[in-house]
Amino acid sequence: MTLLARLDRLPLSRPHYKLLLIGGLGYTFDGMDSAVVAFLLPSAKAVWHLDNGQLGLIGSATPFGFLFGAIAAGLLGDRIGRKKVMMYALACYAVFSVVASFSPNYEVFLGARVLAGAGAGAESAIIAPFLSEFVPAKRRGWFVGALAGFFSFGFVAAALIGRFVVPSFDEGWRVAQLITALPIVMLLWWRRSLPESPRFLLAHGRAAEAENVVAKIERDVEKATGTALPPVPPSDTRPATETPKVNLLSALKFLWSPAMRRRTAVIWTVWFVITFSYYGFFSWIPTLLVERGITVTKSFEFSIIIYLAQVPGYFSAAWLSERLDRKHTIALYLAGSAVSAFWLSQTSAPWSITLAGAVLSFFLNGTYAGVYSYTPEVFPTWIRASGTGLSSAFGRVGSILAPTIIGLSAASLGFAGVFGLTTAVLAAGVLCVLVFGLSTAGRSLEELTEHGAPVAAAKEMTK
Repeated sequence: MTLLARLDRLPLSRPHYKLLLIGGLGYTFDGMDSAVVAFLLPSAKAVWHLDNGQLGLIGSATPFGFLFGAIAAGLLGDRIGRKKVMMYALACYAVFSVVASFSPNYEVFLGARVLAGAGAGAESAIIAPFLSEFVPAKRRGWFVGALAGFFSFGFVAAALIGRFVVPSFDEGWRVAQLITALPIVMLLWWRRSLPESPRFLLAHGRAAEAENVVAKIERDVEKATGTALPPVPPSDTRPATETPKVNLLSALKFLWSPAMRRRTAVIWTVWFVITFSYYGFFSWIPTLLVERGITVTKSFEFSIIIYLAQVPGYFSAAWLSERLDRKHTIALYLAGSAVSAFWLSQTSAPWSITLAGAVLSFFLNGTYAGVYSYTPEVFPTWIRASGTGLSSAFGRVGSILAPTIIGLSAASLGFAGVFGLTTAVLAAGVLCVLVFGLSTAGRSLEELTEHGAPVAAAKEMTK
């Protein structure tokens, strides 16, 4: 544990911010890929003469791929390493984004969107637990919340692409899809710049490699700050629990053991609630605006305003998560989302729809900042990637269901009914996290997960 105490006592400085930028760029392109599909739907509908059910399947394709990508990333991340999974996921996402841009028909496009979504989902699930393992406890909430905030830049970029690229070319939707493959160039940078997580290395008996990683970070921090490093605090000298082998069945057995099931149930519920609401809103907002009598071009302009509201949503929640605790930040932003969704259900004028949508966007994305900070904190190191990946994957069930449910039911429920349903889902999430959530702010990852009930459950798995 001495190595981890050395890591946790370091002040945030240039080496940490470099990691924030590397992971943040990954999230930027993940967000862009998730959001750009909303601006491709009108073109795809016209080119291939699709009905609303087929459009709903395209909207669900990326989150469907996300589900399997997140599961695979979590399990592989705990077995072969966080860094490898992050890089392979990026390559998968970029390659199939190119395939989607050249799709000759609806079926190929749909399949490519699923596989690109698998790459994006794997990357999305691994980045937060990976980078959270480098950050001191006192700043972890802000760091991971800010990391998730890069999603917002991707959504804004998607809205700009939808407004200025899609309508500017005969097949602008193909150009837009091709742009989403650009992060392939980041692979070379990541390969040279990213260290493996010292916590992962220690959990797998690779102490010498972990020592090298920590020593380099210490040197880089000392050089960046120009001051001597803080003293190393006394560390826990209890022997580490034997690391169990992780597979899907063993991970599920541990996560739903009596010691862990409350944490798991809360995290999975919050992921489902926020992801259902998020994708239900963002996948269909341009189309719903058009159906309210707004032109396609104008609806894309309104969408840019709505997407811009994500930026302060993410970063305000990142700031609050270290002051209100993660669970209270999540509850606050879920409650704001519920109120905003109800407001949206009661309005009809284009300007008021845009304003209510922007407020809903602010709170939904603020919730995500809290959730991305909170999730890695409640799982032990040896299963942190799997726990985060499975939680994210369960949330993707909501993202798969939401676009299709809204696409098929909008005609019967109407605009008000769609967002009335979203209000109810969000309200259930508020109650869950307030009543059953765990307080994590300012506590080390080892304090939260390596002692007490979680260790007892892990020991049971090694017998």
